[in-house]
Amino acid sequence: MVTGGASGAPRRIAVVQPEAACFDTATAVDRVVAGTLEAAGKGAGLVVFPEAYIGGYPWGLAFGTAVGGRSAAGRRAWQRYHESAIAVPGPETKRLGEAAAEAGVVLAVGVVERDTTYSGGTLFCTLLYFGPDGRLLGKHRKLKPTAAERLVWGEGDGSTLPVFDTAVGRVGGLICWENYMPLARMAMYGEGVEIYLAPTADARPRWQSTLQHIALEGRCYVVGCNQYVTRDMYPSDLELAHELDAWPDTLCIGGSAIYGPMGDCLAGPLEGEAGMLFADVDPGEIVRSRFDFDVTGHYARPDVFRFEVDRRPHPPVSSRT
Repeated sequence: MVTGGASGAPRRIAVVQPEAACFDTATAVDRVVAGTLEAAGKGAGLVVFPEAYIGGYPWGLAFGTAVGGRSAAGRRAWQRYHESAIAVPGPETKRLGEAAAEAGVVLAVGVVERDTTYSGGTLFCTLLYFGPDGRLLGKHRKLKPTAAERLVWGEGDGSTLPVFDTAVGRVGGLICWENYMPLARMAMYGEGVEIYLAPTADARPRWQSTLQHIALEGRCYVVGCNQYVTRDMYPSDLELAHELDAWPDTLCIGGSAIYGPMGDCLAGPLEGEAGMLFADVDPGEIVRSRFDFDVTGHYARPDVFRFEVDRRPHPPVSSRT
């Protein structure tokens, strides 16, 4: 049942577009903590960080892989990347929760998650949610890594498609090109999402049209969050640094932005630098926007279309006793 949501006074949300901390988990966590406290000091009740920020989005790296072959150096680089990932829960999530509690905010952070339940060898691109009491509310694992991301990340299942009732509204979202999956978006709309998070690594101008379309389609606030990345932000001793030779000095210009439920750009896009964006969420605007279009309400046709979401976990190994 969809509850809570669009009533009351406006609430402020913040997008943090940080500099990358590639292969440097400790620095990334420090920046999330500092950015969360700074954003809260400026009135934010929800603070959002980019896709795979803790653990790192590995722009330009192929990890020594070609079709039919993997190099020894690539396996060593993968091991280093694996060691940069975090366990959920773990010491890093404990510190993030403490930061959310100190700031009194809802905190959403993109991480590279190391599986600690089954194999220990698989990584997931994961979005973590923390409540203002510091509790880990839940997580979303990316359902479909895009293109070469499949070299380094596994696939999530329908058990991690949450939308949370919070003091700023109903918050949920999808990661990067999952937002091009119409049925995944519909799963979010069906849970009554009001503040739709879309952390990404896509900085191209056309991504803005994606954010705007989701806002119009879902009649919700859409928060796009990316990071600012240059080649010199990678470790100087990275063994496969030559794989970046064909890439420009700036690997990602950012492009974080916030859109309102009528498709208007409220903040950003922020490009070419690190920084923060802020916008006020007016719950009444969500109601007004759905007067003429409500994708899971009066504009739906359940007599014609059927859509079912399997929210059960699908473990690779199960046992019966």
